[in-house]
Amino acid sequence: MAIKSETYMWDRERETIERPELLLLQVERLKTVLKRVFKNPVMQERYLASGIKESDIEKISSVKDLARFPFMKKTDLRENYPFGLFAAPLSEVNRLHCSSGTKGKPTVVGYTKNDIDIWAQACARSLACAGGRPGDVIHNSYGYGLFTGGLGMHYGAERLGATVVPASGGRTQQQIMLLQDFGAKIILATPSYMLNMAYTMQEMGIARDTINLEIGIFGAEPWTEEMRAQLESLLKIQALDIYGLSEVMGPGVSMECIEGKNGLHIWEDLFIPEIIDPDSGEVLEDGEEGELVFTTLTKEAIPVVRYRTGDISRLSTEPCVCGRTFRRMSRVKARLDDMLIIRGVNLYPSEIEKCLLSMEELAPHYQLVVDRHKALDTLEVQVEVTEALIKRWGKFEAGQVALSDLCESIQKLLKDSLGLTADVKLLEPRSIPRSEGKAVRVIDKRKTQGDKNG
Repeated sequence: MAIKSETYMWDRERETIERPELLLLQVERLKTVLKRVFKNPVMQERYLASGIKESDIEKISSVKDLARFPFMKKTDLRENYPFGLFAAPLSEVNRLHCSSGTKGKPTVVGYTKNDIDIWAQACARSLACAGGRPGDVIHNSYGYGLFTGGLGMHYGAERLGATVVPASGGRTQQQIMLLQDFGAKIILATPSYMLNMAYTMQEMGIARDTINLEIGIFGAEPWTEEMRAQLESLLKIQALDIYGLSEVMGPGVSMECIEGKNGLHIWEDLFIPEIIDPDSGEVLEDGEEGELVFTTLTKEAIPVVRYRTGDISRLSTEPCVCGRTFRRMSRVKARLDDMLIIRGVNLYPSEIEKCLLSMEELAPHYQLVVDRHKALDTLEVQVEVTEALIKRWGKFEAGQVALSDLCESIQKLLKDSLGLTADVKLLEPRSIPRSEGKAVRVIDKRKTQGDKNG
């Protein structure tokens, strides 16, 4: 594979580090972070119960020695809310972020001054990986505030030397105006919100050539290659994937490069990734699909060791055309807690999305409504048809034969592809509420009936 030597990198020396040197750096940093974690009473008690003494840390000679350590989960942060897992006194913590807390207590994360500095560097590195350059105008539509997306990428863009438009979410028509007037080259957003913006432009009669966008960096929710194709077709941009989560750092844990667009480079000098079998916890080989696990190597306020992300991915060591030597992770296929079980069939919303977006008659706006009738689970797939289809048919009426035929085609596709029997409800454009952040793909009515296992 020919390597592009002209690839622009934020930190070329580190991003092209040879693996033997990287592994030595990881072991050195791992020992430091474990000593810090051991000072936390909760984690110290857990390690001692697992037979791990603080003196064992110096015996670590390989990142594979991590397999001795117990996993951490999101529930650990909730159960020790708010600061029970911090490894630095609050007097050294410069910033707090937290989740929405929709499933109970929020998960709280903190950052020391050094944490924020390294986070900004990781985000700058990610933006450069995606094609960002000093002097670019970057339009940031990630949410600001307690969500880590907006501020993390904002600091990274400034560190890169770019001009940042801190638009945050919402006020879509104003954001379109700013894109026209400020001439942003790069936009940061969730893919669902970017779709919302693209269709709003169409409805307003705004021509694509009135904005200068070349690159979209999309994350914060699982999305498919089919969604990438939709975004690139609608907006005539390069659509790239970014990955991160607050518990590990925030956005900028890994980034897809614009040269390769084939997996996301993990900044392995800052994080050790593992893939495990989600049921047994066994560490899997590179190339095998499983649950993504991260250990932070530089975090001070709240370092995490073997944190189970719940995200399904795989790791690759194949050389990349861009020349970066870090391992890549595949696009997150789904989240474990997003998995639906419908009459014994296990599936993820992203698998249904892939089927729906393969049909040109359908728009990329859908919701899955799960319910239960007489102890039997049901699934209704609600999906919008395209404006082009309505223009071709001349009308949209529930009793149309053509609509019935399209419903049957969708049902057959879902059955053949996923083994899933579902009702299909076709909707007019703009029927499904648009998202200004993460899209709500699943409405599970079973949970309102007291079923927490669906």
